Amino acid sequence: MGCLGNLLWFIFGGALSGLSWCLAGCLWCISIVGIPVGVQCFKLASLSFFPFGKEVQYGGGAGSLLLNILWLILSGLPLAVEHAALGVLLCVTIVGIPFGLQHFKLAKLALMPFGAEVL
Repeated sequence: MGCLGNLLWFIFGGALSGLSWCLAGCLWCISIVGIPVGVQCFKLASLSFFPFGKEVQYGGGAGSLLLNILWLILSGLPLAVEHAALGVLLCVTIVGIPFGLQHFKLAKLALMPFGAEVL
């Protein structure tokens, strides 16, 4: 299911989802201070392009918490709302439920990406 799921995901919306993460990364990389945040966005864009077969493990410390708060205020909410809305739309049909669940995983990741590790 992983390879076929990733292929279908990429064709039917994963490319758009990954490009939104890339756009956020490019906007963060405009300033020198935001480059580490932009690099994290590019890492998560690769997850957003092909999410099947990958898991996210959350952790981190005080630095991650501070970056997550800053991220949530500036960029996290639009990405999380995008993924949550697409997840709800996909879960309306039985066929779209696996794809909707991947969007919910990405919505949670959009709210707190720092300290998260993709396995």
